[in-house]
Amino acid sequence: MNMKKWKVLHKLKDESIINVLLENRGIKTKKEIGEFLHPKLEDVTVKSVGIDGVQLKKALQRIEEAIKKQEEIVVFGDYDVDGICGAAILWETLFCLGARVMPYIPHRIDEGYGLSLAGISNVKSQMSNLKLIITVDNGIVANEAVLFANKQGIDVIITDHHVVGEILPKAYAIVHTTKLCGTGVAWVLAQEYKIQNTKYKILDHLALVALATVADLVPLTGANRTLLMHGLSVLHKTKRLGIVAICEEAGIDQKTIETYEIGHVIAPRLNAAGRIEHAMDALRLLCTKDTKRAKLLAQNLGATNRERQDITLESAQHAVSGIRNQESGIRKKLLFIAEEQYQQGVIGLVAGRLVEEFYRPAIVVSIGETHSKASARSIHGFNIIEFIRTASHLLIDAGGHPMAAGFTVETAKLTLLQKHLEEKAEEIIDEALLQRSLRIDCEIPIEIIDQHLYKELQALAPFGMKNPEPTFVSRNVVIEDMRLVGKDRKHVKFKFSIDAIGFGLGEKAGEFSVGDKVDIVYTIDENEWNGRKTLQLKVRDIKRN
Repeated sequence: MNMKKWKVLHKLKDESIINVLLENRGIKTKKEIGEFLHPKLEDVTVKSVGIDGVQLKKALQRIEEAIKKQEEIVVFGDYDVDGICGAAILWETLFCLGARVMPYIPHRIDEGYGLSLAGISNVKSQMSNLKLIITVDNGIVANEAVLFANKQGIDVIITDHHVVGEILPKAYAIVHTTKLCGTGVAWVLAQEYKIQNTKYKILDHLALVALATVADLVPLTGANRTLLMHGLSVLHKTKRLGIVAICEEAGIDQKTIETYEIGHVIAPRLNAAGRIEHAMDALRLLCTKDTKRAKLLAQNLGATNRERQDITLESAQHAVSGIRNQESGIRKKLLFIAEEQYQQGVIGLVAGRLVEEFYRPAIVVSIGETHSKASARSIHGFNIIEFIRTASHLLIDAGGHPMAAGFTVETAKLTLLQKHLEEKAEEIIDEALLQRSLRIDCEIPIEIIDQHLYKELQALAPFGMKNPEPTFVSRNVVIEDMRLVGKDRKHVKFKFSIDAIGFGLGEKAGEFSVGDKVDIVYTIDENEWNGRKTLQLKVRDIKRN
């Protein structure tokens, strides 16, 4: 693992720490500060999030026509948290409006990602009079599938947030922005139906927007921050049986859910079904009105998630070893590994593990007999979907975001594709991008850390993408005590003038002794034990002074 370069943005003098942190996040004017610290839901409008009002109006008119004529409608979601939550919002909204509507989540293996010919054929077989498909979190690059639907006499309304391709699909209407997650786009559309009998649901739907906003790793700034802050307060109180059941199964307190619990506890469970089974169970869990069914589905998802963890661990260990064993593997600027044994549902997680281990963009391929599926994860500063599209002539399809993407390729072209991408990466990736850097908000003396400062920092929460937890560096700190902890002794418990924990720093522990003066990079955390709250530092890196 290469060394991290420390990038300290500020050294505290007489300024307010909060002002320093806001400035580091590009928030400077009084108006910007007010909007960031006290976001208003009414500021999230069609215009502010960059959705085309004309296209939205077309979509609404077509939906209203379908409801009036009692045409059959399908809400066509996706098998991740974003696609499931967005599908739940639109299905519930349209159902309450009296629509003949069915939610549909494609099967990852049988139908692949997004709107597809197979998916359309499957829903058509279930709804013979199908006249309208509304996509959620997919469709913006489904040109062929949209044409296929049109030929079947089915109109398509696309709601999506992924990066557009060169040519837009010939859909009836496209409700699109990259400023929100897919569920956020669906929520904006659903918000247009502010009628009495769905008002409660529209408010409750913010809980689902909060889940998807965190799970899909969108920037927690602007409208996303607003939706998340208001969504968390709804999430803490919602009586939605599926959310209550998943919290009980996972052993977390619904009233105190924050971004960590969503990202590390709830989202993996909702995602697990789509990774190794079928994501419809996750959708059923979110929408069920039956307490017993909710408990059973939550238990099943918990078990499926544990199975997914085992499969991911095995595949990730195999991939890490595979890269290490490749000739010049870890010296390449792009990691590319393809295996028949990798399950499609976990290759994105495996790619993420490779990036974490080697800090290079990574592509992991699940090899199929005729077609192979791939998932890619990137590093900061390198647009992975733009890069993958340089090989469009070799691909069947490709889609995603700058940091995460996926594609399908004919297995016969896999070697050619790997050669093209690896050579292109060597040519365009700057070596400096491959240096891990630790962005540090401010250098402060460790003595100023207290409950008052911690409380001040919480005004910037919720933390996540583009709004990271405030990170500090303190210098000349004395190690008063240290010991290895954890099952594999991979973590270090430190005692400075304040307690601290260094997760994953076990390998570095041998470099230090009690009494050493060190520089430490950390975030500030709060522990609660037996009703007593104490502060603790989470050490992210440590260097000898």
